[in-house]
Order: sequence, then C-alpha cells, then structure tokens
Amino acid sequence: MPPVRRLTAILAADVAAYSRLMGIDEEGTHERLQAHLGDLINPKIAEHRGRIVKNTGDGFLAEFASVVDAVRCAVEVQRGMADRDLEMADERRIRFRIGINLGDVIAEERDIFGDGVNVAARLEALAEPGGICISRVVRDQVRDRLDYIFEDLGEQAVKNIARPVRVFRVGDNAAPIEERLPAWSQPLPLPDKPSIAVLPFTNMSSDPEQEFFADGIAEDIITALSRYPSLFVIARNSSFTYRGRAVDVKQVGCELGVRYVLEGSLRKAGNRIRVTAQLIEAETAQHIWAEHYDRDLADIFVVQDDITEAVTIAITPAIAEAEQQRAARRPPGSLDAWAAYQRGLWHFNKVSAEDNALARKFFQQAVDLDPRFAGGYKGLCAVESNEADYEGRGLSETLGSAEASARRAVALDGADAEARSLLSTALRRRGDYEGGLAEAERALTISPNMAGAHYAKGASLVSAGRPKEALAAIERSIRLDPRRSAVRFNQIALALYFTGEYDAAVDAANRAIRSSPNYPNPYRWLAAALGQLGRIEEAKQALEKAIAIAPASFRMYVRERPPWRRPDNHAHMLEGLRKAGWSEE
Repeated sequence: MPPVRRLTAILAADVAAYSRLMGIDEEGTHERLQAHLGDLINPKIAEHRGRIVKNTGDGFLAEFASVVDAVRCAVEVQRGMADRDLEMADERRIRFRIGINLGDVIAEERDIFGDGVNVAARLEALAEPGGICISRVVRDQVRDRLDYIFEDLGEQAVKNIARPVRVFRVGDNAAPIEERLPAWSQPLPLPDKPSIAVLPFTNMSSDPEQEFFADGIAEDIITALSRYPSLFVIARNSSFTYRGRAVDVKQVGCELGVRYVLEGSLRKAGNRIRVTAQLIEAETAQHIWAEHYDRDLADIFVVQDDITEAVTIAITPAIAEAEQQRAARRPPGSLDAWAAYQRGLWHFNKVSAEDNALARKFFQQAVDLDPRFAGGYKGLCAVESNEADYEGRGLSETLGSAEASARRAVALDGADAEARSLLSTALRRRGDYEGGLAEAERALTISPNMAGAHYAKGASLVSAGRPKEALAAIERSIRLDPRRSAVRFNQIALALYFTGEYDAAVDAANRAIRSSPNYPNPYRWLAAALGQLGRIEEAKQALEKAIAIAPASFRMYVRERPPWRRPDNHAHMLEGLRKAGWSEE
C-alpha cells in the first residue's frame, strides 16, 4: 500500500541557545518551557486550526492545513513570547526560532517526513531568536493576505537540500519598526550627496542567455558612476538582490538609503539590441530621465557610456558641473570574453566553494579569449584569494598567483579602482599590510564610492594591528553595499574580537552567517568569541560547524598562521578556540 501523502504547511520551532539555558538552570528551563507550551503555544496552534506533530525536547513540529494560519500563528506566538519571562535576565529568557515551509509530506500517525519538513527545519535554523523565516512559496501564498513585512534574504544554500532556498524574514507590523527590523535593515538615512542605486536590468528577450548581458550593462554603469566623487553609489551586490522581483522604488530608496533609482531592460533580436533606462526619484516615484538605445551588439559598450553620461547629467546640476568625461575603461576586444566574465561573476557572488571553482573556469575563459581584458584577471585574483578560505591548501602558491593576476589587471588599466582594490587584498594576504593599505587608498582616490576599496582599506588596517581604525572603513563599505555583506561582517567580527568586544563580535559573526551560511570564516570567530564569553555549548556548536564546512581551511588558519594574521592576533584567536573546545592534538 503506498504511503499517505498530503500538502501541508509545516512549522518547525526550537529554543535558541537551549543547551546554554539548560546548563544555567536545567530544572527551571524545563519548567518554563513546559509552561510556555501549555499556556501559549499549544492554545495558539489549536486556535489557528493546526496540530502539534511532535515535541523535540528543545522545540516542536506542527502542521496546518492553511499556510496563512501557520504564519499568523507564528507571529502571534512570537508576539506572546515577547511578553513572557519579563522578570528574567535577558540571557536567561526563552526565545523561539521558527521556520515555515509549504510542502508535500509523507504522513504517519505521529510524524511527517519529506523534503518539505527538512526545509522548514533549515529555515528555523536561519531565524534569529524571536524571529521567523519562511520559504518563497510561503511568502507567495500569504503576501497579499497578511499585513506583515517580508524581507528578502536571498537564496541560501542549506545542509542536505539540493537546491538553494529563497528565504524571507517575517516582521510583525504590530511592533515598532525599530523592533521588527534588524539594525542593518532599518531605513537608512540619505547621504549628504546625490545617491543612486542601479537595479539589475531586466532581460526582455526569450533567450535566458541574455541575462548575463543585462547584468553586465548594469554592473558597468555602477562602476562608471562610482568614479564620480560627487555621487554616492550603492554597490552591485546590494542592488542585485532585487533581481527578478517586482520592486517599489520607494521601498528600494528606503532599504538602500538612496534618493535615485536607475532601472532598465534589454531586448535582443539577431545582432541588434534595444536597451531602455529610466532614472526615478525614489521618494516621489517621479521620472527624472528616460531613454532607449537601438544598437548593434558590438556597440554595447557605447550604450553603457551613453547611459552613464546621461544619468550623471540628469541627477543634479552639480553633477553637470563635475567631470563629464567618460570613465577611463578599455572594453574587451571580444564580446565573448565579456560574457564569460559576467558568467564568472554570477558564480563568484554565490559565495560557495563549488561556485568559486566554476567562476575560475569562466574567468580563465575570459583571459583566453582576450588576454588584454582586465576583467578576466580581476576575476582570477578574486577566486584565487577565496581558495585559501575554502580549500586551505597550496597557500603560498595560491596567494602568489592572486597577486600576479591583480598586478596584470593593474598593468592593463592603472585607473581601474577595482583592480587596485584586489591588489590591495592580495598584498595584505601575503603579509604586506602597508602595501595593501597604499593600494586601497589609491583605489579610493580613483573611485570614492567603491565598497570593495573601503573594505580593502579596513581589512589592511585590521591586519596592521589597527582594528579600531578599521571599523569605520568597513562600516562605510557596508553602507555602500548594505545587503549580502557576509565577508564584511566577518571582518568586523574579527576586528571587534581583537579589541576584546566579544559580545559585539558574536553579533557581527552571526550577521555574516545569516547572509551566507556556507561561508566558513565567521563560524571560527563566533566559536572563539563565545569561548571567551564562557558560552561553551554554543561555542562548541560553532566550532563543529567551522570545521565541518571547510576542514582544510580550518587547519590552515589554526595550525599554519596565514601571513595576513599577526602573531599576537593569531595567538588571541587560538586562545578563544581552545576555550571553545579545540585541541591541537
């Protein structure tokens, strides 16, 4: 007889830091958890026509016939939990993390099974204490039925799930905005200069291959605009989180803290392309400028320059008085090389070992197709630098190759701020902290808006033993690139760790992990900081994760002391890891 299957809304919940709470007060924690279940959670689940499938010791699994009921129940549970245990110290309060998915499950009398359940459990692990994370299918079902905030966290690679999961954080409109949004996603103040976000251009062609061309146009416009010191330009990584979404420019302006939004589209027919672009004032949704361009495919770089020049003139009269010359950029002789470079970027920005390896192949293809195109060498430098983090082998050779690639890119275009930022990183990672700092400063002179250059400066200051100075530069890079900032929050975590601010280091490491769960480095700093704080059970879990994600990289970081880590900082890190349970044996 075939198993019984049904489509159901799955709610998975657990208690954040349960092991630590039990270590502090085992009987009291158990008693309070049972009271929460009996007084609040079980009645709320029954009220919303759900049922508890099973209790898991530190949490529970529930199912609902309606996904709307599941989300509404979760919000009301978290709202109710916020009013409980108020007499307890914050570190002793019970906080639930909740994940919700909609999926087809195998149903038994006392349990349910299947990928849908596994995804719900992974979403729960991504949620903050007191928070709720849902899958895209859940968001799509409830977005027009419930008046909550759904913050897009992008695609997340999660353990034992073959495909990435699109994750959304649920915010409760009944709470004050400063409580329902994390600090880094609160509305950002406008800079003191004209500010702009360039959204990914929409591919209007039937050919999905043109997605890379559409991305490339938007990216090159961002790069060119970043050269103007009179503008504040949001970085590609943050702008591109809006890809494939129907966006409200007012919301974009609020989330990214900009006055203007540039959006556009691309359509290809044979060897001809049509590119449209429009500049919008975010606060009023008023169109400032719009244009379309019909060109041969070979003229794509001319189109980019035309749009860039028109936008800089249109934004404000002050820009018209500024430098009007086009960005000093040599387009590749081969359009195929540029396309390969764009494919490499797509993989590189997914932040995983597998995608890093795929990105290397495409960047090398770009170099082979056009050896005088700097983009291919910049891409190779970036992936070679990452290989130390993911693989931890052949460190000297890998870092030497990364520096050589960066120097080749700089030699081809000395005015390329991104190339100089990458050279800064390559020099720093080889132990030349002052050289890295000098190249970062040169990059900022060329392109004051380049988030990567501010980050390179901050990272060089950390490595040079100046972590407090570094924080301002890294925070500036996050303001320019406020979304998907895993690497930057990781650098903030280690800077705070080196200054002894362990609680703040834990927070920064957790932010990096939420942004990119498969990026291995923040787990190491999380373990060390928790170890220093004496939160041993949590520290052990973070340590296990750090080792499991990238064992070779972990060995390299703790046993070999990479050249970008000062001896005193390295010893400080090992001290925290030992307290977390790590042993040299």
